[in-house]
Amino acid sequence: MAASHTTAPTASSPTASSPTVPSTTVPSTASADTAWGSAGTVRGSDEAFWADADRHLVRYGPAFTPEIIESAAGSFVYTAGGRKLLDFTSGQMSAILGHSHPEIVATVQRQIASLDHLFSGMLSRPVVDLARRLAETLPAPLEKALLLTTGAESNEAAVRMAKLVTGKHEIVSFARSWHGMTQAAASATYSAGRKGYGPGAPGNFAIPVPNAYRPDFTTPDGALDWRRQLDFAFDLIDAQSTGSLAACLVEPILSSGGIIEPPAGYFAALKEKCRERGMLLILDEAQTGLCRTGTWYALERDGVVPDILTLSKTLGAGLPLAAVVTSAEIEQEAYERGFLFFTTHAADPLVAAVGNTVLDVLTRDRLDERARSLGAFLRRGLDEIAGRHDVVGDIRGRGLLAGLELVTDRETRRSSSDLGARVTQRCLELGLHMNIVQLAGMGGVLRMAPPLTATEEELSLGLTILDQAIGESAAAR
Repeated sequence: MAASHTTAPTASSPTASSPTVPSTTVPSTASADTAWGSAGTVRGSDEAFWADADRHLVRYGPAFTPEIIESAAGSFVYTAGGRKLLDFTSGQMSAILGHSHPEIVATVQRQIASLDHLFSGMLSRPVVDLARRLAETLPAPLEKALLLTTGAESNEAAVRMAKLVTGKHEIVSFARSWHGMTQAAASATYSAGRKGYGPGAPGNFAIPVPNAYRPDFTTPDGALDWRRQLDFAFDLIDAQSTGSLAACLVEPILSSGGIIEPPAGYFAALKEKCRERGMLLILDEAQTGLCRTGTWYALERDGVVPDILTLSKTLGAGLPLAAVVTSAEIEQEAYERGFLFFTTHAADPLVAAVGNTVLDVLTRDRLDERARSLGAFLRRGLDEIAGRHDVVGDIRGRGLLAGLELVTDRETRRSSSDLGARVTQRCLELGLHMNIVQLAGMGGVLRMAPPLTATEEELSLGLTILDQAIGESAAAR
């Protein structure tokens, strides 16, 4: 295993018999009674900070975490009040090498001093190198890359390309999907954020999620009959389509949808449904790509190669870098038809250099193997927690992407967002940040995605805190 690069002091892991987890503090990098104002001037106190936040920030999702974050290193973030929080979400599910990885820091310092940003029509060595190296990690015929910034942007470009190449416009996605907040990406997102904004892009359809824990189509023994579900789904798609099916955009493991992984064989059958209708298959590996699940890409499990692959989050290890990867044939057709996706930060050299460093570290430190090993360790710990608490209904995921679903009782399998919110809050109080899904109706599944550089001791600490938080929150119901 690669050594942890955490530079800040770490807490020792409590033993399994520890009744409580003490709050760990570290020296703050700034006085707790100061906050930085305009032009770098110091003003007021923490109260002033929150007053400024309340007055000047647009609220764009759930409530902000009630901590002022001053710094981060490795698997931890540090607050202005001197608290040390174990980060079980890798920031926004992105920092796969942990925070402030020294090689990422060195790359940014070196690159920004020489070549940071260019006119989007200019090319640099980091961009071409990253495109070539990404192709080398992927199965044929995926070899042509477009480098962008965010997952939403990469999905936007992929959908735009698919529509142009096929000459059609209808897009199919999972009913609990999350692909981003820009127009085409948001129109293919069904887990949240659809109401109140008027019509989305025309021709977007949802198909049911093959959820083995809550099967809707069942075999005689009660298991999920995903083949019958998929046939039914496309019967409905065919009935609604105007004959203009362009693409199917899906995640290999639905993350915001609750860490749901379709059964083996599902994606091969889905690709066949697409082929029969002249659709392209787009896989969104924003959270699953680049070793997170124990293989370089989640698509490797089924051996299914999409027509277009989108990457983001993990590719930049916390910096804004995304990619669309497709075949030379599709790229050529798109080019001949006048494909246009000319954005301000397309092919920027600074983040491309970071992407190359990410690939360096993943390869050298064999972080795919590390994710498998640590993922098995995490899974054993979660299974032990499930054995102690009957509010844990299901454990699922792959590698270092794990989900734990909280239920009101195991018989009905009714998910409990209220309990999820209480557990999340108690974890934060005890020093663990987790459960990035905190939107209404989505908090019953606790999502965990620690950095691939985390240690077993850090995972043990997180498991101990989670165990205590579930026990205390369930007892308080």
